[in-house]
Amino acid sequence: MSQYILKRLLLIIPTLLAILLINFVVIQIAPGGPVEQAVHQAENFQGMAQQGALSGISDSHYRGGQGLSDDMIAKIEAQYGFDKPMHERFWLMLKGYMHFDFGTSFFKDKTVTALIMEKMPVTISLGLWSTLLIYLISIPLGIRKARLHGTVFDRTTSLLLAVGYAVPVFVFAVLLIVFFAGGSYFQWFPLQGLASENFASLSLIGKITDYFWHMALPLLTMLLGSFASLTYLTKYSFIEEMHKPYVVSARAKGLSENRVLYGHVFRNAMLVVIAGLPEALVGIFLMGNVFIEIIFNLDGIGLLGFEAIQQRDYPVIFGTLFIFTLVGLLLRLVGDVLYQIIDPRISFDLWGAK
Repeated sequence: MSQYILKRLLLIIPTLLAILLINFVVIQIAPGGPVEQAVHQAENFQGMAQQGALSGISDSHYRGGQGLSDDMIAKIEAQYGFDKPMHERFWLMLKGYMHFDFGTSFFKDKTVTALIMEKMPVTISLGLWSTLLIYLISIPLGIRKARLHGTVFDRTTSLLLAVGYAVPVFVFAVLLIVFFAGGSYFQWFPLQGLASENFASLSLIGKITDYFWHMALPLLTMLLGSFASLTYLTKYSFIEEMHKPYVVSARAKGLSENRVLYGHVFRNAMLVVIAGLPEALVGIFLMGNVFIEIIFNLDGIGLLGFEAIQQRDYPVIFGTLFIFTLVGLLLRLVGDVLYQIIDPRISFDLWGAK
């Protein structure tokens, strides 16, 4: 097992390198980068300033529409590090990443590491709470659907799950805002943010209440959009196990249905669910959080990455990409380890011996 973990950890390095290289090349050649934006802003500012200052001077002396000088453009390129060749910029970026130095944001005047640490608590909080709620509801519901397969309860809940699976997450978010956050109906919950303006002056109980008051709609949105697939996975895992010979034998020995279900079926059926846990976490943290943070204006890493893409803030883009990719790869490794802990019959020794 230790050899398998070591090999998986070593494989993370070339995986990260390949992902960073592909995205670096794609983003570097895309139009509208920070240099182009800075030049455009400087030209507009220069044009407006000179137009106001030289409004009484002949047009032959007006240079506002002629663009910036080559020296000014060279200074802007040097400011953003684009005065060096592409391969040299990539190598300097990798050298910094070896020490978890992601550079400095082009537009926020902070290091990328500081920005990520500042936004991380919001993303982790949203991801962990939503994952906890999804698993607490999906697993018991999936087990009950497996036991009552084909009944009215199973068909009714399947219809609700189908709706939850088919409707995109952002649609749920918009509907909840319209109905419960000051839209056309009720104003029971705040529209955006994670804390009220008077949060600092509240008592401890008041702060906890205010926090969950703001988290209610984002968490409900993620729950509605994410628990269907896990419920179905749990249900059909249990149905498959419940028809195997060892279950029939356990029932023939006179064991109660609960003893058969939770003493024999549960561990084997949950293997598939646990194997999918890393993928579920990656989906919730990477995809779900981005939409939720943007719609509800939650100041997390998802919103930070979205704003960085809009501004072509390359250090922030690559920093958040690196963190998300690293976390995703580590979560998948954790899933494999949990797989063997729950079922010791599964061994990775043959993989590690290759």
